[in-house]
Amino acid sequence: MRNVTTRLTTWWRAAALALVASVFWGVSMQPAQAEYGDVIINNYSDAAGMRPAVFPHWYHRIRFRCKVCHADLGFKFKAGGNKITMAKIIDGKFCGACHNGEIAWSVENCGLCHSGKPGMPTQIHGSTVQRLVAPTYKPADKK
Repeated sequence: MRNVTTRLTTWWRAAALALVASVFWGVSMQPAQAEYGDVIINNYSDAAGMRPAVFPHWYHRIRFRCKVCHADLGFKFKAGGNKITMAKIIDGKFCGACHNGEIAWSVENCGLCHSGKPGMPTQIHGSTVQRLVAPTYKPADKK
């Protein structure tokens, strides 16, 4: 038990020092940004004057099987394929099934999800699918 307490104390000290350094010496914390495989959700955000939501897909995938979200909660296997609104989330649908203040943080922490750059399209961030180009068709030479 003593080792756990010592490790936690060390961690809290390091976190406190980082915060003090950022406040007093102007060392800026790195801003949140989308990582490879994150889903950028901007179906309604720009129109509502909000930043796009960034869904950390792999962070969730490490902890849950695909069926938890895609079968049990009804998420489609396509970025932008769901009509997710804040009203639905507050009603416990989609993200709101877990992000309800009991299982995970609630919707009052807007910036935790709405952290994308304004104007980013709905997409899987960094996916090679956005960069693929269909090959041009060349008819075979007739002899």
